[in-house]
Amino acid sequence: MIKIENLKKRFGRFQALDGLSLEINDGDIFGFVGPNGAGKTTTMRICAGLLKADSGAVYIDDVNVLGKQNEIKQYFGYMPDFFGVYDNLKVIEYMEFFAAAYGMYGKDAYNLSCELIELVNLGDKKDFMVDTLSRGMKQRLCLARCLIHNPSLLVLDEPASGLDPKTRVELKEILKNLQQMGKTILISSHILTELAEMCNAIGIVDKGKTVLQGNIDTIMNDINSANPIIVGVEGELDNALRFIKEQVEVKDVFVEDGKLSIKINGQEDAQLLRKLIMNDISVTSFIRKQSNLETLFMNTVGKSEVVE
Repeated sequence: MIKIENLKKRFGRFQALDGLSLEINDGDIFGFVGPNGAGKTTTMRICAGLLKADSGAVYIDDVNVLGKQNEIKQYFGYMPDFFGVYDNLKVIEYMEFFAAAYGMYGKDAYNLSCELIELVNLGDKKDFMVDTLSRGMKQRLCLARCLIHNPSLLVLDEPASGLDPKTRVELKEILKNLQQMGKTILISSHILTELAEMCNAIGIVDKGKTVLQGNIDTIMNDINSANPIIVGVEGELDNALRFIKEQVEVKDVFVEDGKLSIKINGQEDAQLLRKLIMNDISVTSFIRKQSNLETLFMNTVGKSEVVE
C-alpha cells in the first residue's frame, strides 16, 4: 500500500502542495483528478523521487521512502506527461538503452525488451525507428520503458493526452492487464469518463489538498442515493402527484419534463414503488437519477472542506 501523508511543497510564493494526503491500496488503478495547478504533477514527481518535498512522507508498506532515492527508484515506474525520444534509434535499441541504465546487458536485456514491447502491443514495430512512431505508439513505448526494472508501482501523468479514441482503448486494455499482473497504478487524467471506466478508486485534489478519495463505486452510490427518483406514469399526473405528496418517506416531489421527480428519505425506493402499484397508479418507468464522475468533480472542486 502507498500512503502519502501531509505532503507540502512551495515554489516561491506558490504553495503547490498544502498537506496533501492519499492512500492507495495494492492492486488499485487509482485515478488522480484535479484542475490545472492543483498539485497532481508535483505529487507524482515527489513520489517518483524527481522532486524534493518540503515536508511530509511517502510510505510504501509502512516504510517512509521519501528522500531515499535508490529505494524509490526500485519501487516506481514514472511516465511523465511530456517526454522525448532519441532520434536514430530502433524501438528495440531504445529499450536496450534503458535496460543498460538498470544494469542489464546482452541477451538478458534483449529478451526482456522484446517481452515488454510485446506487452504494449508493439511487437511488429521492434525494428522501426522510434521517431517514426505515432504519438500513441510512443506513449506505449514509454510505458514499456517504465517497466524495465519491474516496478510494483506505476505513476502515469496524463498517459492518454492527445490520443485518438482507438489508441485510448488499447492503452486502457494494457493498464488492465498490468493490474492483473499485480501492478498498482496511479494515473492522472482530465478525461474523467475514461477514468471512471478504468479506475476502481479515485482521489480529487484542489489547491494542494485532497478534497475527496475512496472507492469509486462506494462514492458514486453515496451520491446517487441522495438523487431524486424519476417516475413516469400513464395518464394524468395529478392523481399520482397528490398520492405521492401524502407519503411519509417523500421529502419533495415536482413535475419535470412530463415525469415526477421525487426526493425521498433514505433508501425507500422499493417501498414507494410498491405503494404506487398497490394504489393502481400505472408506473411506466421508475429510476433513480444517476450522477457521473464529471458531476462529482464539478461539485467537489473549489470547496475548502477536506472529505475522506
